[in-house]
Amino acid sequence: MVDYNASAGLYPCKTVKRTSHIRYRRFDTVAEALRFAIEDMPPSMLQGSILEVDEARFGGQEMQWLYEAEAYPLARRIG
Repeated sequence: MVDYNASAGLYPCKTVKRTSHIRYRRFDTVAEALRFAIEDMPPSMLQGSILEVDEARFGGQEMQWLYEAEAYPLARRIG
């Protein structure tokens, strides 16, 4: 299980057209990184993105599962 309070780095997928200005970001907590990835990034960018926590890496589908998990500590955006 992931520690939602650990710090994390988010590597957004590199789009072919490079139309997105979203770049690598460091977050104080995994929960904040997941919130940004799921709620603020374009959905098309989730696949191919990587969340790095300590030595572990999580892909787009795994990030979605972690965000939807009962243990996720932050309020989720409705809609």
